[in-house]
Amino acid sequence: MATEPHALDAIDRRIIAELVADSRISMRALAEKTHISRAHAYVRIERLEDAGIITGFTTRIAHERAGLGSSAYVALSIRQHSWRGLAASLKALPFVEHFSLLGGDFDVLVLVRAPDNQELRHTVLEELQGLDGVLSTKTWLIFEEGNGPGPNWLPG
Repeated sequence: MATEPHALDAIDRRIIAELVADSRISMRALAEKTHISRAHAYVRIERLEDAGIITGFTTRIAHERAGLGSSAYVALSIRQHSWRGLAASLKALPFVEHFSLLGGDFDVLVLVRAPDNQELRHTVLEELQGLDGVLSTKTWLIFEEGNGPGPNWLPG
């Protein structure tokens, strides 16, 4: 069940934009960039976390340099009512980076990152296709990736 969005003001949006750009920014630098005190920055971040807007801080990885040179998107068609059990299985499966329940031609989209094509093949053909509830899969190999700008967190 969806919850009501939390109202974000200009300061919240500036804090989010700075954290998205650099989640390791010091509280002092964040306060300076957003023109608020350090104490106020701590309070704002805690409030954003309590509201469920900030759910964690991440690190971006160069996957190939980290030994995960083979990646693919795998679309799954699943049996009706199998999503909850399937989601639990996907959370535990090695090399599954992300998955989403979809509306459309396929039911689930899975991002798989593996060390090599042999492990990618094993993950797709044996692990994913072997999960209870999976009817069929379709795989797209990733040759190159990039990031877009993402949401514009600055006030418009």
